[in-house]
Amino acid sequence: MKKAEELMSMFGVTTDDLKKLVKVALSKGGNYADIYFEHSISNEINLRDSEANGAGTHIDYGVGIRVLDGESTGYAYTEITTMEEMLKAASTAAAIANSSKSFYAEPSVSVTDFPERYKSLIPWTGIGFSERVPALAELDETIFKSDKRVVKVLAKISDSNTKILFFNSEGTLAADERPMASIAVTCIMQNNGRTENGSSSRSFRMGYEMITKELIKEIAEEVVNKTSIQFEAGRPSGGEMPVVMGAGSSGILLHEAIGHAFEADFNRMGTSIFSDKLGKKICSEDISVVDDGTIYSNRGSITFDDEGIISQKTYMVKDGVLNSYLHDRISAEYYKTEPTGNGRRESFRFMPLPRMRTTYMESGKSKETDLIASVKKGIFVDNFSNGQVQIGAGDFTFFVKSGYLIENGRLTRPVKDINIIGNGPEALADIVGVADNSVIDNGTWTCGKEQYCAVSCGMPSVLVNKLTVGGV
Repeated sequence: MKKAEELMSMFGVTTDDLKKLVKVALSKGGNYADIYFEHSISNEINLRDSEANGAGTHIDYGVGIRVLDGESTGYAYTEITTMEEMLKAASTAAAIANSSKSFYAEPSVSVTDFPERYKSLIPWTGIGFSERVPALAELDETIFKSDKRVVKVLAKISDSNTKILFFNSEGTLAADERPMASIAVTCIMQNNGRTENGSSSRSFRMGYEMITKELIKEIAEEVVNKTSIQFEAGRPSGGEMPVVMGAGSSGILLHEAIGHAFEADFNRMGTSIFSDKLGKKICSEDISVVDDGTIYSNRGSITFDDEGIISQKTYMVKDGVLNSYLHDRISAEYYKTEPTGNGRRESFRFMPLPRMRTTYMESGKSKETDLIASVKKGIFVDNFSNGQVQIGAGDFTFFVKSGYLIENGRLTRPVKDINIIGNGPEALADIVGVADNSVIDNGTWTCGKEQYCAVSCGMPSVLVNKLTVGGV
């Protein structure tokens, strides 16, 4: 209750005000309404040419009011949280319903205590920009000392702290404070007239305690390795072949090509290829795919979603069977099931949608070395760049920054700048081996489904029987 009282004071509202706003929102009918207050402060400092050359702070503040009338949604927001402006927003959102009578019954207010999923031990609010410069300088120096071919380093540290106050027509009152911190770097090298680049990042829901010498060393080593290997890499012959996807960042393909197809709005509207496959076997029984919002300090974790539903761990695929879609309140009502805590929004300016949090495949029983050894000719990929996915059919193409050729069961020549082309459901069904090394990649992953949300992804190494490789 203390956190809720603190945020009600900050936003200048009382429980009576919240009840009044919901009453107006449901004045023309509708079966549900909620109010989402947000105050966010974000900072960023950049390093270029071995000097901190830019810093900035952004403050965002406002409230969004939503009304549901069956599957229809009315939404309005305001950046001014006076009762006059909020009542206007509530009236605007109410217009989605067209009943001449309100069925609203004033609820008793229930403050929900949710399990703690993150905490800033050293809040960023007490760390000035000048105190962040040494970490960037150390990262810059470590990279330059690692390889004489380094000609430029671009690095940044960013953080945000978002305070959320939520109330709905069921009487749920919830408050949260969501920290986020990221460090990212790009390394540029030159050798014999060639220029190559690589990037690395880490992001967690933590305070300044995240920035350690160990983390800086880890990122520096990773980005130097990613960049230097490209001088040795070439493009392989193209065609259809087996592909071993490395543990960790290959999870972006799982997220994009498969995960979106499990979001319930796509299935409710019949646009997902999985819309008629709930409860059916869709892949090997060795495969279980999870969307989890409860991993402590993880970038994709949330205490509760943006509809006031407790975050949870959801098995989308369990032992090869499509076990659950990812639900918000609208889709849960449509499917007559419980929400899964996946109703997320970019900010108070947006209404929530079914969105992923941390999506990964659980470990299998094989060894990565055995998966590679079973391939006569194929490729190993572990560093993806951008990609495109058609949600309905599940067709995808991903650009692979780097990987290795597999020849007679061994990793041989490095490869780069190739496309992996396939179909998400078919690729899932074509996974013939799952390693015991599942890893969540803690990079700065952001999902852009109409809005932007912070997410994480991961997977163990897997062997896909056949994918199309766009090479020479």
